[in-house]
Amino acid sequence: MFFGISHVVVPVTDLDAAVRLWSQVMGFTAQHRGEGHADIDTGSAVLRLVRVAHIESKVSLRVTVSNVGDAYQTLLSAGAESRYAPMKTPELEEMACVTDANGHSVVLWRALTEDEWDFVPELPKQGEWSAEAEDLLKRLLGHVPALFRMLARRKTTRVIEMMAKEAQSPVTRELVIKGYITSSAKVTRSRLIEPLRAEGINPDDYKAEFDYE
Repeated sequence: MFFGISHVVVPVTDLDAAVRLWSQVMGFTAQHRGEGHADIDTGSAVLRLVRVAHIESKVSLRVTVSNVGDAYQTLLSAGAESRYAPMKTPELEEMACVTDANGHSVVLWRALTEDEWDFVPELPKQGEWSAEAEDLLKRLLGHVPALFRMLARRKTTRVIEMMAKEAQSPVTRELVIKGYITSSAKVTRSRLIEPLRAEGINPDDYKAEFDYE
């Protein structure tokens, strides 16, 4: 019955100025213009800017950006007013907010990468680990690009704990090294050499793990 939201209606008193803000300043596509309204394709939703004599209800729009600081300054330079400057939130995101000429809020947002967090996430471990083993894996995972680190953390931890279960042993430093290598696809294992060496580990001692299918 319900298929999704086709338009988000934004009342404006100056249609031309609103179109310039969303298309020329912010770079979205002016899709269609009719009598007293204009549609802006933002890529994820269509804004319908509707000309009104008076703004009765203000809206808040959340916009994903690649660089919050740059987007914030761009909108200020275009005449928007600051509500709050770029800041990091406890939800691991960066946000800033401005108001346009009609008093609508434009929230600029992006998710922080793990490299920008103020802490190192805990491992999703279930078994018994030595403190040395846990610390080593966290450091090794720090060499994984942030975009793929969460997936690598889950997979590597699971592989290591399976190895520990087979050995009927707590997770040790040695098991972490072996699991770190074998949990990676064989074709990409050459990328693990430098992280291992950075931790004082000789990759040549783990030829069997590098050759593991």
